[in-house]
Amino acid sequence: MMDRNTITALLLITLVLIVTPYYMKLVSPGVDPVEETFDGGVETTQQPVVYREYENTSNQDGDSDLVIQGETIVENLVKIENDLYIATISSKNGGSITSFELKDHLKSDSSFVNLSSNNNKNNLLISFKDFNGELVNINSGWVQQFKGDNFYIDNSKTLIYTNDLGKGKITKALTFHPDRFVIDIDTDITEIATSTLGNTYTLGWVGGLPPTEKDSVSESTYFNSYLFQGDELVDVKVGKDETFSNDYKGKTDWVATRSKYFIASLFDDSGGQFIGSSISASFSKDELYSVYTLLEANRVANTSLYLGPLEYDRINNLGVNLESVMDFGWAIVRPISKGVLWVLTSMHRFIPNYGVILIIFSVLIKLIVYPLTKKSYQSTQAMQAIQPEITSLKEKYKNNPTKLNQATMDLYKKKGVNPLGTCFPMMLQMPLLFALFTVFRSTIELRGEPFVFWIKDLSAPDVIFYLPFKVPLYGDYVCALPILMALSMFAQQKMMTPQAVTGPQADQQKIMQYFMMGFFFLLFNSFPSGLNLYYTLFNVLTIAQQKLTGNTQQENPVVS
Repeated sequence: MMDRNTITALLLITLVLIVTPYYMKLVSPGVDPVEETFDGGVETTQQPVVYREYENTSNQDGDSDLVIQGETIVENLVKIENDLYIATISSKNGGSITSFELKDHLKSDSSFVNLSSNNNKNNLLISFKDFNGELVNINSGWVQQFKGDNFYIDNSKTLIYTNDLGKGKITKALTFHPDRFVIDIDTDITEIATSTLGNTYTLGWVGGLPPTEKDSVSESTYFNSYLFQGDELVDVKVGKDETFSNDYKGKTDWVATRSKYFIASLFDDSGGQFIGSSISASFSKDELYSVYTLLEANRVANTSLYLGPLEYDRINNLGVNLESVMDFGWAIVRPISKGVLWVLTSMHRFIPNYGVILIIFSVLIKLIVYPLTKKSYQSTQAMQAIQPEITSLKEKYKNNPTKLNQATMDLYKKKGVNPLGTCFPMMLQMPLLFALFTVFRSTIELRGEPFVFWIKDLSAPDVIFYLPFKVPLYGDYVCALPILMALSMFAQQKMMTPQAVTGPQADQQKIMQYFMMGFFFLLFNSFPSGLNLYYTLFNVLTIAQQKLTGNTQQENPVVS
């Protein structure tokens, strides 16, 4: 029989599941969107950059000035390919990435995920302010210092671009590696340092990252921008029709912008090079983020760009704390989340199908939590055994709540029953629940991974058909695994219902059973199929456990 404590625990767990996608906003709130003008940084805009040419002139004192002169711009494109990606590099901006296709990650139409778009194609832009406070974007005038336009990278390859500005030459070099998503960027504007205001310039990633997922609504919750400064993470997210711009003075380790599964980050190779940073964002038609690093003009800068998937091992191995942008939950949950992810990825080295891995994983978790669920069984059975005596006490002291409470506690003590015993073991499992929810819902390892038959992507709902209309708070599709999970939950409830229960109480239990089955179906219908596969299998194992042990007491269908 499902007692009040069990029902309360189920409802609390359900509330937790609903609230989980939003809890990061509570523990790590973003900076309130405001609109500012940079006083010493770079003025940013989400509008397309206007390309400009520069020519050298001299004033009466012989000092070099930079004068804008409109001309037709010639763009040279170079194709770079390795085992991880296919990139197209433009000579504009001294080497901007105009296409970046990931070989191991596909979109819903089976094309490669491309992390470059019209919004961010003017990336890796070098800018500075002149002595009049005017912003100078060094978009054009770049000349490539290499031959060829198509390279397959089996060894590191460097593309060098130069630009003559005034009496000085600036150089920008991009180095690509065969087995890494890291691109090294060396910039040298020391020869024109005296023409920059404050002896500084910026290197920026403009326009964020494009959406890549079919479920754009869910994906948009992960769009964000970050910077890491003073061992603290600063994150900025804008809402619809909002704008934001701000500069941050002081040493910065890295700046980044991300989507759900991918990230672009400029980070400091040697430390101490980024003397400041800035973030600008807007959300009108598209949600766009631009991040900039502030560098000293009289010093050659050796920086790097990570452009690729949010894979924990790759990000962590950079050694710059970039993994802090990944959502592993609250402090108490993070070690468990990382442990779960490590187990899954380690098993994947030997088992190619993540669906099979989840089956094995559910068995392992069932074995791990068995002592807790057994304790919950025992406590619930003990509570059921003394229910007639509790009912008798309620009748005896129905007009004296104080004596009723005292008599009930004495009965618990005499029988050795802990009234919290049914809920407490389940609550101990809550960190594991959070960890599983976080890993299955947001890590890239399950993205695009098929299982069998209709389950083509374990990171997305396993849709079997679409509805002709959209249901508020639900969607317009129906999935199979949530149906199976709800049915397995219903079977557990039927198994635990005492045959002797009749009358209104039996009717009430039946209504509750159907309500919970429908409620959990609606709740889990939008969850990733990997998560639903795990929970469904776990319920089936619980039913098998109850059959084998001859125990008809229901175990919690979600966390037990």
